[in-house]
Amino acid sequence: MRRYIELFGIPNVWTLLIACFPARVAYGMVGLSIFFKAEQATDSIAFAGIAIGLNALAGSLTAGIRGSIMDKYGQTWPLRIMVPAYAAMAFALNAMDSKAMMLTLAFVMGLTAPPINLSVRPLWKIVVPPDFLRTAYAMDTSIMSAAGVIGPVVATSLALSSNPSLPLNLVGGLMLLGGGALALTKVSRSWVPEKKSADYQPLWRHKPLRLLMIEGCFLGFGWGVFDVAVPAFTTIEKVPYLTAWIFTSMGVANILGGLLAGLVSKRTSSLRAMRRTYGVWFFASIPMALSYPGWSMIIAAALLGLLGGAIMVFYWEVMEAIRPKGSPTAMMGWLWTVEGTLMSIGSAAGGVISEHLSPTIALCITTACIGIGYIILRTGNSRLLAADRIPTDEEDLEAMKDNSPTTS
Repeated sequence: MRRYIELFGIPNVWTLLIACFPARVAYGMVGLSIFFKAEQATDSIAFAGIAIGLNALAGSLTAGIRGSIMDKYGQTWPLRIMVPAYAAMAFALNAMDSKAMMLTLAFVMGLTAPPINLSVRPLWKIVVPPDFLRTAYAMDTSIMSAAGVIGPVVATSLALSSNPSLPLNLVGGLMLLGGGALALTKVSRSWVPEKKSADYQPLWRHKPLRLLMIEGCFLGFGWGVFDVAVPAFTTIEKVPYLTAWIFTSMGVANILGGLLAGLVSKRTSSLRAMRRTYGVWFFASIPMALSYPGWSMIIAAALLGLLGGAIMVFYWEVMEAIRPKGSPTAMMGWLWTVEGTLMSIGSAAGGVISEHLSPTIALCITTACIGIGYIILRTGNSRLLAADRIPTDEEDLEAMKDNSPTTS
């Protein structure tokens, strides 16, 4: 705990975490908010899955482009354009009852999604000393997970209340609050994009990124199926309120997993830590696939979330180690373009599979996809060797110097 106490004593740490938190809660709410809006308006789980899928598809298709824009021009004006546009789309979608308009607005809403998490990650390198990066990443991951806990609970509770129109309106309001606050922080405004190296090549030619994109195809599809299978399962079994409990247990465990990962010795390479945790994560996903809405699924979701939270910390470290210089936002953006596109397809497929076959089959698909993702990473391990070493403090400082703030 002393490590985290020291972290919060560093200037701007509290500012950065608090500023973006409302926007992260909005993202935690948006999937279920769209699901319940579409399901209640049409009485169709399959249609609700398609609506979520279109929203995720639009967001993923432009993630790489938005990341590249930020790597070139900074964060301030892109956030100031995308944040109000996203909020406006949320308000408009909530006011629609037409199937065609709901699908259209869900898609446009995804196109305008501000890259909040992609914007925050590179800022840590100018906020904390190099020996605190893993701890900062862990805390940031845990805050993301906390938002992921609060979001589904709030969305489900409001959707099942006497005023089911509230969730999407709250999504828009929270995005305006959090996205606007992040854009106005001194840290975000002073962030200077990295200079590209002389031998910089297009990211699509970068072999480590290609490997992660292949892995991301399976993981994205499996997670898209999962995101719809859980609320579909509880809705079919007439216990929709359990959706909040399941996602809450998963999110709380995710926070704990991220915090524990932050305490792992820096003498353990990020690649080795990610690979080992990923393998255990696959086995942890099996009980979830075989559970039924109730205490068994709540416990299984917690186990899945615990390992997932730890993996997220190591995954970001691996990304930082293998990415070309000059691509702190674009690298993850283009990876999300691939992963998010497959996630959107998975969401649509999850709704159809859950309604016409079985939610259990959908959850088994998620487990299978995690297993395939692990095999891909093990097979292509040589492409990620840059992350299988412990960088010296001098190398960390060298990597950070081009990100030094221009204001105090």
